[in-house]
Amino acid sequence: MIDRLQAVEDRYERLNELLSDPEVINDNNKLREYSKEQSNIQDTVMAYKEYKVIREQYQEAKMMLDEKLDSDMREMVKEEVHELEENMKVLEEKLRILLIPKDPNDDKNVIVEIRGAAGGDEAALFAGSLYRMYSRFAEVQGWKTEVIDANPTGLGGYKEIIFMVNGNGAFSKLKFENGAHRVQRVPETESGGRIHTSTATVAVLPEAEEVEVNIHEKDIRTDTFTSSGPGGQSVNTTMSAVRLTHLPTMTVVSCQDEKSQIKNKEKAMKVLRARVYDKIQREVQAEYDQNRKQAVGTGDRSERIRTYNFPQNRVTDHRIGLTIQKLDQIMEGKIDEVIDALIVADQSARLQNAEE
Repeated sequence: MIDRLQAVEDRYERLNELLSDPEVINDNNKLREYSKEQSNIQDTVMAYKEYKVIREQYQEAKMMLDEKLDSDMREMVKEEVHELEENMKVLEEKLRILLIPKDPNDDKNVIVEIRGAAGGDEAALFAGSLYRMYSRFAEVQGWKTEVIDANPTGLGGYKEIIFMVNGNGAFSKLKFENGAHRVQRVPETESGGRIHTSTATVAVLPEAEEVEVNIHEKDIRTDTFTSSGPGGQSVNTTMSAVRLTHLPTMTVVSCQDEKSQIKNKEKAMKVLRARVYDKIQREVQAEYDQNRKQAVGTGDRSERIRTYNFPQNRVTDHRIGLTIQKLDQIMEGKIDEVIDALIVADQSARLQNAEE
């Protein structure tokens, strides 16, 4: 591990030199590439430097124990050795995790797609609740959200809503939200007070750059139509809404949020690129993983990942067996505790896989 860490530190120092090179400074692509690489390994290098300082202090303290010391001084040095040893163990564990290959999509913006599934109107209302939960979480993180397309219901829910989250590290925190979310609560429309169970599905896609997925214009069929509101009524007399079909994969994306056809097409193209990129990634991952399953699950849309029980104010994430009695807070966007637990479970699983 030390050899790998030293190699990372050497690379970091080399990047410092490159980023001071006038030739690199004048090349935007190289400057962006080297800056991103340096940023990705900075935490590892800082932790390794701290580790080296503590290791040196530990070795010096150990050497002092070989000297002639009075009893009080010897006890003080022993305590220091023990404390430094514990600090080294903590840093070693941290460094093992930092050396795990990083998901290349972690720093990307994301496109989130929420759809009401089983449960009719109540499922659509729950889809709306999830959208508000993620919007509030994004706001606390300092991220920006932008609706791309929405199919609202008359009761205030959504049959489907697609929105973008722009912010550093958005995918790293939201990627574990893929799957079926189940709600147990008494619907507002239920006069008898009976608890209903409904579901909504969430898909989280990393935004794909043009260089990452090559979509040819000739492979896209573009259709235009008038925008519609709840219930399907027309809300716009111009053909501003856009539907894109990627013919090789038959991926279909619609966007009618903007009044401009050009802006709707730009938004739809972002979703289309992300969906095709996601499809390619999933095919590669399926071939790579085969029978191996991460601790946090496969991320499959059909996999039930979480239950929101309103009568008991309880949330349970089934992938890691986590139960929290703070549903009211979680629905207000305070989902850090769940996300942090999923990140730790994922890191543990990947660390175990790396050591096998």
